[in-house]
Amino acid sequence: MAFAANSVICRLALGEESIDAASFTTIRLVSGALVLLLLTGTTSRNNIPKQRGNWTSAFMLFLYAVTFSFAYISLNTGTGALILFASVQATMMIYAIWKGERLRFVGSLGLFVAIAGLIYLVFPGLASPSPWGAALMAVAGISWGIYSLRGRGSVSPVAITTDNFLRSTPFALFISLVFFQNLNISFLGAFFAVLSGGLTSAIGYVIWYAALRDHSATSAALVQLLVPVLAALGGVVLLSEPLTLRLMLASAMIIGGVALALTNRENFVCAKSE
Repeated sequence: MAFAANSVICRLALGEESIDAASFTTIRLVSGALVLLLLTGTTSRNNIPKQRGNWTSAFMLFLYAVTFSFAYISLNTGTGALILFASVQATMMIYAIWKGERLRFVGSLGLFVAIAGLIYLVFPGLASPSPWGAALMAVAGISWGIYSLRGRGSVSPVAITTDNFLRSTPFALFISLVFFQNLNISFLGAFFAVLSGGLTSAIGYVIWYAALRDHSATSAALVQLLVPVLAALGGVVLLSEPLTLRLMLASAMIIGGVALALTNRENFVCAKSE
């Protein structure tokens, strides 16, 4: 729900041109870092082993955020979420296969149904995406997939997410400097950026890193197939995008397929090294 909300909030801000993409990215990451610093301060007395982030993960977080923002200038909510998480799927599933993870028959059937639902949702599609917007969103998806994979096994999701957000802010400030001539920040646009950064990104990504400890790369990729559905429904409710029979049927296929694949851990064959 946090990931889907990010798609809706970003589209609300950039679709109405209430803020430029670079400023949205910077405010989003900086506000996320500030919220996480406050959260870290309230949990600092816990006897939980602390982990630090790293520059590679921080750059992947930044690359995802900046390409995500610039892509949504020309994409609608559902189409953007679809391209994003199709790219996430491909990245994480390729990694899973490389590491020896496999789906059994029932799991493969669930994945097939869910992907068929995605194809049905966008063909003939929610909207024909611009090539530039689609390419940027694909980069965002690959970056997010790498960021997710690097977070598996984290024992202190608050600490590591906080550090990654802090490390990402210099990249964000640099991109704002590069696009300074396009500066456009309204109160509403800044509000959306803070909402995205402080709530649906900062808190959402901590929850995601915590959840990743109990997921294989395959199951983590599968569960994210729900995001385009939630984003498209959010676009219907908040952005007055059309609710069609295609969307309802596709949503049922995607949710049903993911549920079929995830209801039994025996659907997965994981490499012993994982």
